Amino acid sequence: MTERETQPYGAWRSPITSELIVAETLGLGDIRVDGGDIYWIEGRPGEGGRNVLVRRDPGGSVDDITPLPFSVRTRVHEYGGGAMSVHRGFVYFTNFADQRLYQQAGGMPPTPLTPPPDPEPGGTRWRYADGLIDEARRRWIGVREEHAHGRVDNTLVAVDLAQPGPGAVLAQGADFYASPALSPDGRQLAWLSWNHPNMPWVGTELWLAEIAADGSLAMPRLVAGGDSESIFQPQWSPDGVLYFVSDRSGWWNLYRCVATGGGAQALCPRNAEFGRAQWAFGQSTYAFLSPEQLVCAYTEDGHDRLARLDIAARTLTPLDLPYSDFGQIRAAGERVVCRAGSPADPPAIVLIDPASGACEVMRSSAPALADGELRSYVSAPQHLAFPTENGLTAHANFYPPHNPGYTAPAGERPPLVVKCHGGPTSSASSVLDLRIQYWTSRGIAVLDVDYGGSTGYGRAYRERLKGAWGIVDVEDCVNAARHVIAEGLADGERAVITGGSAGGYTVLAALTRGAVSGHVFRGGASYYGVSDVAALARDTHKFESRYLDWLIGPYPERADLYRERSPLTHADALRCPVIFFQGAEDRVVPPNQTEMMVEALRRRGIPVGYFLFAGEQHGFRRAETIKRALDAELYFYAALVFRTRLEF
Repeated sequence: MTERETQPYGAWRSPITSELIVAETLGLGDIRVDGGDIYWIEGRPGEGGRNVLVRRDPGGSVDDITPLPFSVRTRVHEYGGGAMSVHRGFVYFTNFADQRLYQQAGGMPPTPLTPPPDPEPGGTRWRYADGLIDEARRRWIGVREEHAHGRVDNTLVAVDLAQPGPGAVLAQGADFYASPALSPDGRQLAWLSWNHPNMPWVGTELWLAEIAADGSLAMPRLVAGGDSESIFQPQWSPDGVLYFVSDRSGWWNLYRCVATGGGAQALCPRNAEFGRAQWAFGQSTYAFLSPEQLVCAYTEDGHDRLARLDIAARTLTPLDLPYSDFGQIRAAGERVVCRAGSPADPPAIVLIDPASGACEVMRSSAPALADGELRSYVSAPQHLAFPTENGLTAHANFYPPHNPGYTAPAGERPPLVVKCHGGPTSSASSVLDLRIQYWTSRGIAVLDVDYGGSTGYGRAYRERLKGAWGIVDVEDCVNAARHVIAEGLADGERAVITGGSAGGYTVLAALTRGAVSGHVFRGGASYYGVSDVAALARDTHKFESRYLDWLIGPYPERADLYRERSPLTHADALRCPVIFFQGAEDRVVPPNQTEMMVEALRRRGIPVGYFLFAGEQHGFRRAETIKRALDAELYFYAALVFRTRLEF
């Protein structure tokens, strides 16, 4: 056994480099099944962030479907998802560059189904997402987002496959639409809608309508949902019963519609989450193996499971699998295909036999980890429950430093990176992420916080953030850091905080309110974070344009709250180094948000770094961007906070 070298925390050499991460890491998106073929989307940083549709045939052969220069990605709601569907060998997808809907037959070039955008300023532009094929009527049904003359309208439309056009409107009037679901006999359509100021995890409505002879929707009726009930993933069983997920009990649980007398029947009530926050289209947490059985993913006590549900007996049987995180659940005959991962395994497209538990990895997001030696550098997370304000408990995943080649001097404690997830209605995943291991393998601890407002712990936990953004999230991140420092797991003099989007706002709020938070953090990094929440309320995209009503209060009626909660208001109180990363084409958090904060710090002589990346939007996708940002953040901390000498 090789003797371990003694070096200070933060100065360890690691083979988990930024070059390795961008060269070996793939994004794995939407999964669809068409007969014996399985399709998914790969986000490839090495191809400029291009999204490629991939198919695996029944013989196990895997091939790219999307030719250059096409990229399968929609900008509906800006966050996208649900960018493709497949039916009888035909692929239907939204191309990122022009947002047109395309049809592609096997081996043939894509052909457009919808018109090009109007080149005139303010002219009409359409975006498409979340579609399905209505075979009997030869049409694509899905969500259309129309941008014209400063107005944005979302509708449910049908695009004729024989006579392409922008689509005929099926449902309109609500602010948002999602999740169209066609009954097996083709006679009924279900869908979700919601209105400002609700977000889909706050309040949605499930509608059901008959399809008339002319293809229009007749006799639409509200099935479930409202302003205080979130509905997720309406789906028909093979025998024609409508199922859905609702949080009417305080937890996202499974229900099915009752044919006689209306109403809904709970299938397996429990304090667990069978749904997700619908930031993106096309999510799926359950799939039918037969009319009598389905397979579902759920989160309970901070842990994910995949289980088989016997519908008649109402029995839920967890599967014994090596994975602890599941998404994009689809049925593939008697098996299930999904995206799965664990603390020891990065996300992968996995084929699972529910009867035996046998698993086949079809594509890993990080093929380099097939190398057993590299796996020896992986730090496993510890799930923490820690005390926070008002006598409550919050949650986090703690990753201790780990490197088989090094040990730290006796008595030394490691630097700490506190990570704030985005959303803010999202969650910290325990799945192996090389970007976290980049830090831990160098001797730096990481604390990934599920602050109040995060998903996975029930509606009451999500609603802790109602009217309290910039308060509860900051308090929980501060208390998480204090907890691990008090436990001797990290060095309180070398704690920093990092986050993107809403997480970037939490970073800036924590750093600018140091007097309130006790100056726990000695530096930070904001990735496309919000610095002026009033500016965000005035200048952001439609999907989130009223989210701040829920997070802070109505604007401009409560402009005083917006001033108080804006990091820019308190920039003069910021006394520690901060580095900023921003996409030049970001419409969610425009660059001026970051630049106002940068300028305020520069005027006061505070050490500040600023990277503006051309061609990037909200969330970085290009290899060179990801690499440069990751290395710059490490060097910034090492020089100004950690006081360590880096060696590569």
